[in-house]
Amino acid sequence: MNSTQERLAFSGRLQLALRNAAYSSNSPTQLAREFNLRFSGQPVTVHAARKWLQGESIPTQEKLRALASWLEVPAEWLRFGNALEQRAKGQGSALSPTDTKIIGTLDQLDEHHKSIALEFLRMLARISKKK
Repeated sequence: MNSTQERLAFSGRLQLALRNAAYSSNSPTQLAREFNLRFSGQPVTVHAARKWLQGESIPTQEKLRALASWLEVPAEWLRFGNALEQRAKGQGSALSPTDTKIIGTLDQLDEHHKSIALEFLRMLARISKKK
């Protein structure tokens, strides 16, 4: 993936995370304002936020982590996507907003609780298949 594709892919994930968190995915003014309320470092300008939304740039690692924390998604997913997303794209579909939220929530768990959640999901899938 070249740098232009990486920036556009990041932009798409950022917009999805914003929509899932009930924010506008096309308002750089709102993005800059809400981000700056939560970030203790150098504030971002509306111009910088517009560049993130348009896929013209990717924020620094520090800002990326702050965005991910605010939007409750994994920082790695926000920056790079993930294997599940790549597989879904290969099958002609993308992750739904619910899928993204589930992944973000699971990422916040410790390993023990992740294994419990995985077993619970497997049980629900078995029950769902029987119907």
